[in-house]
Amino acid sequence: MIRLLVVDDDAMVRAGLSMILGGVGDIEIVAEAGDGAEVPALVAEHRPDVVLMDIRMPDVDGLAATEALRRTSSPPEVVVLTTFHADAQVLRALRAGAAGFLLKDIAPGDLVQAIRTVAAGEPILSPAVTRQLIAHVSDGEAAARTRRARALLGRLSEREREVALAVGQGRSNAEIGRELYMSVPTVKAHVSRILTKLDLNNRVQVALLVYDAGT
Repeated sequence: MIRLLVVDDDAMVRAGLSMILGGVGDIEIVAEAGDGAEVPALVAEHRPDVVLMDIRMPDVDGLAATEALRRTSSPPEVVVLTTFHADAQVLRALRAGAAGFLLKDIAPGDLVQAIRTVAAGEPILSPAVTRQLIAHVSDGEAAARTRRARALLGRLSEREREVALAVGQGRSNAEIGRELYMSVPTVKAHVSRILTKLDLNNRVQVALLVYDAGT
């Protein structure tokens, strides 16, 4: 059973999500929140596996709530809910450790599959969408990010760097294994070491780092 926390300041959106997901056998909405300020206590109480997080809320927004969650030990996966394909706050949430983002007009079946994918530890952000976000959202720090990203990638061994570049291309563990002649467990071990060495939360952040480095 996938435990889900829904966070959105629009009661109609929360009700709609409850209607869509209420009949799904392997997903349980354990709690709802109308603002990011409520999230820490609800996560501590209900221990959700996944948080659907609205990006814009009046008090504590989804960005701040995501950053706070990802700094805790064993945080749930966060999926950002938004109405925009390319948005500065979405990109910042992904840099903070969100596993991806969903548009609020997503089809019900796609929503269910996205939750299942994230709960299984996989990102739901394609390389094409990542490139679109970076291309359309300028934060004025591109040069600094490039220098930082290249310095971080320089900490990796040659094999780890190959794996990181493949993650940045959207390859699955099985695809990376076939391309680099590794077993899937070996690929997973390399990804885990990359995350530890670079102090990153997930594969989305690895992909963003690769794009920042321009490699």
